[in-house]
This record gives sequence, C-alpha cells and structure tokens, in this order.
Amino acid sequence: MLLLQSGGVVRTTSLNILKEPGMADVYPSFFLTDDDLYYFNEGRLVRLYEKLGAHVVENGVHFAVWAPNAEAVSVIGDFNGWKNDQHFLHPLGNSGIWGGMIPVAKPGQAYKYFIRAAGQTSEKADPLSFCTETPPCTASVIWNLDYTWQDAEWMSKRHLKQGPDKPMSIYEVHLGSWRRRHSDGNRSLSYDEMAQELVDYVVKTGFTHVEFMPVMEYPFGGSWGYQTTGYYAPTRRFGDPQALMHLIDCLHRAGIGVLLDWVPSHFPGDAHGLAFFSGQHLYEHADPRQGYHPDWHSYIYNYGRNEVRNFLVSNAMFWLDKYHVDGLRVDAVASMLYLDYSRKNGEWIANRHGGRENLEAINFLRELNHTVHQHYPDIQMIAEESTSWPMVSRPVEVGGLGFDQKWDMGWMHDTLRYFQMEPIYRQYHQNDITFRAIYAFHENFTLPLSHDEVVYGKGSMIGKMPGDEWQKFANLRCLYTYMYGLPGKKLNFMGNEFAQRSEWNHDSSLEWHLLDHPGHAGILKLMTDLNRLYRDEDALHYDFEANEFEWVDANDSPNSVISFLRKGHKGEYVLCVYNFTPVPRHDYKVGVPHQGLWQEIFNSDASPYGGSDVGNMGGVKTQDTALHGRPNSLSLTLPPLGGVMLKWKP
Repeated sequence: MLLLQSGGVVRTTSLNILKEPGMADVYPSFFLTDDDLYYFNEGRLVRLYEKLGAHVVENGVHFAVWAPNAEAVSVIGDFNGWKNDQHFLHPLGNSGIWGGMIPVAKPGQAYKYFIRAAGQTSEKADPLSFCTETPPCTASVIWNLDYTWQDAEWMSKRHLKQGPDKPMSIYEVHLGSWRRRHSDGNRSLSYDEMAQELVDYVVKTGFTHVEFMPVMEYPFGGSWGYQTTGYYAPTRRFGDPQALMHLIDCLHRAGIGVLLDWVPSHFPGDAHGLAFFSGQHLYEHADPRQGYHPDWHSYIYNYGRNEVRNFLVSNAMFWLDKYHVDGLRVDAVASMLYLDYSRKNGEWIANRHGGRENLEAINFLRELNHTVHQHYPDIQMIAEESTSWPMVSRPVEVGGLGFDQKWDMGWMHDTLRYFQMEPIYRQYHQNDITFRAIYAFHENFTLPLSHDEVVYGKGSMIGKMPGDEWQKFANLRCLYTYMYGLPGKKLNFMGNEFAQRSEWNHDSSLEWHLLDHPGHAGILKLMTDLNRLYRDEDALHYDFEANEFEWVDANDSPNSVISFLRKGHKGEYVLCVYNFTPVPRHDYKVGVPHQGLWQEIFNSDASPYGGSDVGNMGGVKTQDTALHGRPNSLSLTLPPLGGVMLKWKP
C-alpha cells in the first residue's frame, strides 16, 4: 500500500484502483504479467518496448514507466490539461514499474510523467516513447508504429548483401545537412524527400550501404545526435516514425543496406531526459568518478544494473525489429571499456580486481552482441573502438566482444598524416603507409574516412592534400584508390565523394554546386567507379582473410611506391601499385606470380577523373624475369600521385 498526496487529498493506491473525487480514471495494469516483471528485473525482457512506454489498446492508452524510487507517478498531457493530479499510475509489485490504462488518452497527444520522489518533483519524457514533439519541445507523443513494409525481398536475401566476404561501401550521412532547400529558408530535407533524392543518389554513386548518424531524438542540433534523449523515437525534425520507415523501405527496395549510429555509452543531463530519473541516479552511476563523462559533460550508464542493460539491449532489438535496420555502428566503445578513459589519477574507481577495465560494460557488450545475433544472424554490429583492445570483432563464444567489424582508427590517422605531407618528405615516412599490414587481420576492420576527420579545424579531405590545385586532386584520387585496394570494408562521409571544399557544418548543405567544376565531378566519377570495381571484383572484397593479401614490395621508400596483391577465390589476382610522388615512374618493375596479360582495370590518373592519362594502355604482358621472389615481372608506367590496378585471371 502506498500513500499518495495531491491537491491536499491523501489517497492510498495498490494494484486495485481507488478513485477519489476529482481523480480521473486510471485502470489497473494487466498489460504486464508477473513473468514480464520478473524478466525485466533480471535484465532479460528482450523486447521491453512491447511492455513499457505508451501503447494504444482497445479502450485507451496503457502507460508504464520504471521509476523504483518514486512516491507517486502521474501522467500529464494534452488529454488532461497537463494537470499532475488527474491520472496516477499504480506500482506493479516490487518491480519498480508504475502502470495503468487511461481511457481518455489518444494517439497523437503529447505527454510526460510527473514524478514525485525524495521530496522533489520532476517532469520526464517517456524513456520508451515511440515518438516525440519536434525540438525544442520535449514531450513524448502517443504513437503506434503500424507500417506496411515492402522490402521482403531485401530482408530475405540480406545475408547475401553483407558479411565477411561481401562488398560493403558505406556512405555516412547526417540527415540534417546532406542537402538543404535554400529557396525554402535553408531547411533540411524531410525523410520523405530523402526517400527519393538520397536513394537515387546512393544508387547512382554505387555505395552498398548508408549509415545514418544518430536518428534517435536529441535536444541539441550541435550534438549531431550523439547526445540522445529519445532512444526509441526517431527525431521529429524530418518527419514522423513512419516517414523514416518509408525512407529505409525505399533504400532496401533499391538494394541499399541501412546502418544506424547508436550511442549506448553516455546520455545528456537535460531535465526531461534519463538523468536523475526518479529522484535518484537510476540509469547512471551516482559517483561522478563512474557516472559522469568529463569530455562530453554527459552521464555514463550503470551497466551493472540489470534494468539498465535491459533498456539498452531492448533498444538495439527495437531498431532491428521495427525499422528493419541492417546493423548498428556502436559509438565510443573505448570510453565504455576503460574506467580511466580520459581521466587522471584519482578521478576513477578501479574494478574489483584493481584494474582499469569496466567489467560490467564488457559483459553488457557481449550480452548485446550475443542477443542481437541470436535473433538476427545476418546483421552487422560495428564498433568504433580506438584502442588495441583484443578480439573486439571475434565471437563471444571464444572470448571476444562479439562485434562483426571494428573501425580501423589507426589506419585513418596514419594514412591522413602521410597524405598531408609534401611528397618530398614521404620517403622518410613509408612506415605510416605500410604499418597497417602488421595488424590488418587481427580484427575485421572497416576503413573509415568519417565525419570526425572533416570538422573542428581538421579541414576537408581535399583541404588536407598538399600541393597546387592539380596535385591536391591527384593526391585525393590516389588516397581513395589506395583505400579501395586495401583489405577492409569502406566508409566515407558525405561530401568526401566529390571533394567538398569546406569543413562540414551541420547547419549547412553540402556544396553541391562544386559538381559544376570538372575536378570535383572527376572525383565523384572516380568514387563511383571504385564502388563498382569493389563490388564486381571478388579479389577486392574478401576483406578479412589474411591469405588473400600479400605484399609485392613495401620497402621502396626512395620512390615512395608500394605494391601488393589481392587474391580472389576463383584464382584471379589484382595487383595494386601506388606512386605517392608527382614524378611519373616509367619502366617500373614489379614481380608477379603468373605470366600472361595483366589488364589495367583502374587508373586514378585517367582523364575522366581529371588526370593526365599516364598509364599502361589497357594492360601489360609479363617478362620472364624473376623479381620480388616471383617467377615473372611487369614493366609498368606509374602515373604521378596515382594508383593503378591490374588484373590477371586464369
């Protein structure tokens, strides 16, 4: 029995409704069973979103929220004039959940929970709401997620479109700034407009997947979505939930996979959000040495709490279930794994063994990946993990974290540092461009050129390149050709594909007018052709098999040239050779394993890309001269600041 006080009236409530004068009808909850409550407290209610939140039922709307420290919980909203003494929920046993059915509530109405706890009151958005008001408004909205999907063919064949031996070229997109309507107040495109314009563009440019930066509701646009408040609700900035479903549906029907950026590492302290939810540190640790992130001024989840893990695992399942997404890119995994991440001595608490590893976070990540793969073995879980933590992309069963892929942040930093040097100095830094081969197959790597590399004074991709205008474009063409020759799935942030000039600005459109200039149009054609080549050549997309890659020569630092072979499962070879200087190399000798014609299938210096057409006239025949430990050799012409690929097939 619990005492509730409102408007001077003391009332007692239990699972049986007790109605006082002036109190509206709230019917007891039969929506959650005893088993539901038990499994939730155990952290094993995999689809928590089916039980908590606001659900439209036959005679009204059922509400349920986890607020274990509360003394009283009422629902305030459009249906009761936002009065906090009208619709009180009932505690459901000892579960910490409050629930009840409100007959007068209707779909489309806004609401919040009014929570009294520890002598204080707060108004909180529903942590499991399916929809929100459009920011800066912060209320939840009653919504159903009915939608008739038309992507059955994609879903049934998804396992053929992504995986270790499948080409994955990912286009990273920030929905608010991909393209804007300058003629209409510089507004962002809606989900529905994206369903036509973005889909057509991605198909045309040949990317296999789109990765959306966080679409889960967030209060501050400048956070780019990484400060999430509405984990179960897509942002209303661009439309309603069904409009996002339609966008994903259209991408699937066009043969494009969809990945979502997902942030289970931290959350903001906005008053309507998860922080200090029911008068206590419920989702976060109470001790700031464990529960507060100094870099992002946000809160860290308490992964040791069953209900918190349940909330997050269920959220991953929600986007896979309800939005048909094909995988999640998990943000800031390193910050989860290390208790001393970005902290000085004395600012963190060691684990029970005295170490720096966050044992609860490790267990959460393993539980997450095991659960989602149990239900969806064909999806991709991708970790943004920037350290040398072992076995990130190895199965849980053998001691790994269970991710399918991991971003290769080391490759990104080494490669960009190398390409930013004037070519005359590159001969002294050959290791920057070759070191990756030492660890390339320790994990299943994605090669990212992401949004993080074109903000905060880092310059755009074309802006990083040294030299005059021609050399800048040649360097960038060479960089992309080098990226696509290496083992590893590919990711490029929007604008990279046509050499955006300015740093990315989340409040501005990409610089689409640049495509009127031949150099930028040439970069886009190069990226489009690289995507096609990567899809078509088996040898180039067996990305995680060490025996499918071998160096020809990694040590020609005086010429700043590297060469390696990629091998396909049908016996074919692709030879990749890169000249990182502006000096053409004529009669450049490279050892190869087979005699005959090696057809030039790609040249970054081709004139359609803006190059000077220095190359090998379509192909080169071998000479009977052993070189580089191989029985035959080729005499190649290497273009300035260029890369070439030549194919041999049996």
